[in-house]
Amino acid sequence: MQKRNNYTEIEDFLADESFQVWILSKIDEQGWEEWTLENRQRAKLVEDARLLLLAMKVTDTDLSQNKIHEALEATWNKIEEKENYNLNKKSKVKFLKTYWLSGIAAAILLIFISLYIFKNNSIITNTVVTYNELIEENNEGLVEQTNNSVIPQTITLSDGSSVLLQPKSKLSYSKIFIGNERKVYLSGEAFFEISKNPKKPFFVYANEIVTRVVGTSFRIKAYQDQQNVEVLVRTGKVRVKSNNLVSNSTDHEVTLLPNQALRFIRKDLVFNKITNITKDEALAHSVGNIEQLSFEFNDIPIDQIFETIEQAYLVNIDYPKDKLKDCHLTTSLSDQPLPEKLKIICKSIGGDSTFEMNGNQITIHSEGCY
Repeated sequence: MQKRNNYTEIEDFLADESFQVWILSKIDEQGWEEWTLENRQRAKLVEDARLLLLAMKVTDTDLSQNKIHEALEATWNKIEEKENYNLNKKSKVKFLKTYWLSGIAAAILLIFISLYIFKNNSIITNTVVTYNELIEENNEGLVEQTNNSVIPQTITLSDGSSVLLQPKSKLSYSKIFIGNERKVYLSGEAFFEISKNPKKPFFVYANEIVTRVVGTSFRIKAYQDQQNVEVLVRTGKVRVKSNNLVSNSTDHEVTLLPNQALRFIRKDLVFNKITNITKDEALAHSVGNIEQLSFEFNDIPIDQIFETIEQAYLVNIDYPKDKLKDCHLTTSLSDQPLPEKLKIICKSIGGDSTFEMNGNQITIHSEGCY
């Protein structure tokens, strides 16, 4: 914010986004009030800029060319009245002030036109929340994982939860979850399998929504350049509501059960709950292997179980086939994160069976079934 020390013209203040936020929203995160009071001459310039900004404030209604002209003319009149009141009789000074006013009027016209174009050609600004804004709101040190490959990547969190991160997506999370909550931040698409911990709920922040869970599996699709955010539940229960960063957010919360989904319309802040995903063509076509495959195994050969996991998570499992060829397992893995699935399998095999995970490569160490 040191650049504001060099502001000498009203236009400098009008072009400063943090100054606009301070005047129009009364949010003074950059210490404008304290900075203004440090210098009387500076305070006078700030006050003139404040009056001008309030005079040209745009309401939340549609802008027509006539309204732009009327608003500009009203602002011009306010400036002219203020200047005429203190007008020096010398013609040279009058010329300079008229020249200055013309510059201000041109600047105001550009601002009105820009606001008009922006208002009619993009998502409403007061509803958009970016991934970077979400990260900035978090005071803890975060680890960011970006998937620049063409296949999903498996991420294991410190609490044992697993995340299947899709290409062109990124996830930020704490290396170790502290406090009473577990928070992650998503841009793109990911499938979550959350380790159960009722005392420490899990939150996924994605664009304008927050998804709260305790222990369950679900998918979130939240790309920054897309109009909608989708949440689809496979097991358990989740609750979805608007992020507090949204200026028009409400306390409205939607609860989703297995095989239910939600489509959040970002522009209008509307929640559309879908109770039968098979009747929604877009959702039905987007369901992946991990959301369709069954993890209920009844006396199933171990190689088939590993094959199911490979198909679901797009991982490669290396295991001693000869030693495990006669192993059959009966177990339920439907509501478990990937590391927990592997732990249960190794325990069911018996002996000192263990596993290692390195990205999408999994290695099973075992001397056979016991």
